[in-house]
Amino acid sequence: MFSPRPRPVCRRRLEFGALLLLSLARSASAITSLDPAAVSAAAEYSVRHRGASFLAIQDGRTLLEQNAKTPHKIYSGTKAFWDLTALAAAEDGLLNLDERVAETITSWRNDPRKAQMTIRQLLDFDSGLEPQFFLHETQSGDRDAAAMRARAVAEPGRAFIYGPAALQVFHQVLKEKLRGDSPTHYLERRVLHRLGLRSQRYLGDRAGDPLLATGWILSPRQWVKLGQLVLANGAPLISRNSLAQCWRGTTANRAFSLGWWNNRAAPNGREFDFEQMLIPKWQNQDWHDACICRDAPDDLVACIGSEGQRLYVIPSLKLIVMRQANGGSFSDARFLRLLLGRERG
Repeated sequence: MFSPRPRPVCRRRLEFGALLLLSLARSASAITSLDPAAVSAAAEYSVRHRGASFLAIQDGRTLLEQNAKTPHKIYSGTKAFWDLTALAAAEDGLLNLDERVAETITSWRNDPRKAQMTIRQLLDFDSGLEPQFFLHETQSGDRDAAAMRARAVAEPGRAFIYGPAALQVFHQVLKEKLRGDSPTHYLERRVLHRLGLRSQRYLGDRAGDPLLATGWILSPRQWVKLGQLVLANGAPLISRNSLAQCWRGTTANRAFSLGWWNNRAAPNGREFDFEQMLIPKWQNQDWHDACICRDAPDDLVACIGSEGQRLYVIPSLKLIVMRQANGGSFSDARFLRLLLGRERG
């Protein structure tokens, strides 16, 4: 039986489609490798600004390493680990991030503002609770009890108020949800051990409860495990969808969610020093259209700790970079531009 040949136009379309698919596959897997000179320039900038350690890893390959096995305080980098614990607890069915805190802390039901606050808002620092920075004191009494007495100084969801009180209330909520197990034991079993990390410095108060806002000490080689989790879309701890909640920001601060800062407003956002913006009282802070670096990819996310502690992750480049420091002036934007070859040293 006679079989007609394919029309030339159809054949060309098939060939073009195959080439297009191949091209898309290649572009999806292609990664722009960082210039070694640019990485060195960024590391040198870090050292000039009291940098103590540096580690850059791209696609699993170490680009540059300086004192990467030396433990150092990560300050607010601690928060992201407790936020991971909250996401894990939600996946385990212990809690719902969007449930009201007053369902667990029943004494809040009589306060009009506190009655509306959700667990997510505690973790995103837009619950409206006053910050209570005195909770950072190492000889604190009962931090959880003090935090639960904190005043609601803004309507829930309306203001970004960065401080330890909200996280200590979350600790009390998780403690009650666990019904006998401690949040610290849950954190270690569910998060740290799966990441290959050991117990941490918890700065316990007189009631034996940890400080969630700060306190941990990690080397870059240890802290990098958090960055690897981001590149692995949450594995081996949580699902991709759970992790994605860390990048969406809030109405009060688009650049922050669940312990992580993001660069979503790039390239047209307002670039400024996030550490410096956190110094004034919350009423005087302006997070409108904030971005870390206008010249960095908009999928950049970061853990930011006081005195220059930084963990940066850029998924589109399969890149993890961290620097630790002993204070000193430091510009995230300048550092990132040097790192990405957008600026000369």
